[in-house]
Amino acid sequence: MRSMTGMSKVSAVLIALLLGATAIYAAHKPEDEAAKNAGQARAALDAMVKALGGDAWLHMQNREMQGRSAAFYQGKPSGETTEYWEIHTWPDKDRIEYTKHRDVVQIYTGQEGWEILYNGKKQLPKEQVEDYLRRRDHSIETVIKQWLNDPQTILIYEGQRLAERHMAEQVTLISAKNEAVTIQTDVQTHLPLRRTFQWRDPVYKDKNEDAEEYDNYRPVDGFPTPYNITRFKNGDMVNQRFLFKAIYNQQLPADEFDIDATAAKIVKK
Repeated sequence: MRSMTGMSKVSAVLIALLLGATAIYAAHKPEDEAAKNAGQARAALDAMVKALGGDAWLHMQNREMQGRSAAFYQGKPSGETTEYWEIHTWPDKDRIEYTKHRDVVQIYTGQEGWEILYNGKKQLPKEQVEDYLRRRDHSIETVIKQWLNDPQTILIYEGQRLAERHMAEQVTLISAKNEAVTIQTDVQTHLPLRRTFQWRDPVYKDKNEDAEEYDNYRPVDGFPTPYNITRFKNGDMVNQRFLFKAIYNQQLPADEFDIDATAAKIVKK
């Protein structure tokens, strides 16, 4: 009889422990933790947008950057530098002009890329166009204006990390297409320090990493603008851009991204 009573007491204790564990689990459900984490991620991204200019940044019409671009090979300067002008209109129009005479022009519209020289126009190599569009599709602007508005996008707050000698908050966004972009922002200014994404090589099937770092911010027309932008591929530096000037929301010519009109002007020079 005593043995049966002792077993009943043990069972009662086990049941109580199980009920307590269930209550603790219910109070800290994985769904609640995920929602809390996503809230932290969104708060960090909201702070970044506010630092960049808030609604004015979100509704920016266009921007033009003038500077010098330097190429690197295996992380070392290749000796190739050129002056450039880059004009961007959201969401998918870009014009890049090279040389002091601005007579070498590349235009990306939609999913196409063209180069215009003194002897006419030609389509850019497929690999070059895909590389450019891939970076545009994973830019901070695209992530905020498109991915963040999609309810299927997953937000992950990954805490604080060290980025470019700055303490940074790290957030990763995973799109409905299962593509991921990681953004690191300065914990004090909330401005972007680094953007990273990975993509799979269509031939060799291995993963490549593309990263951009932003530094030397200066205010231009109310928009903090990084005057130094460094790009990395698989950890190796491949390009650095140093800005001389930035212009926002200017009145662009109607044919700014017209390939044929641009070709006619370049050929006449």
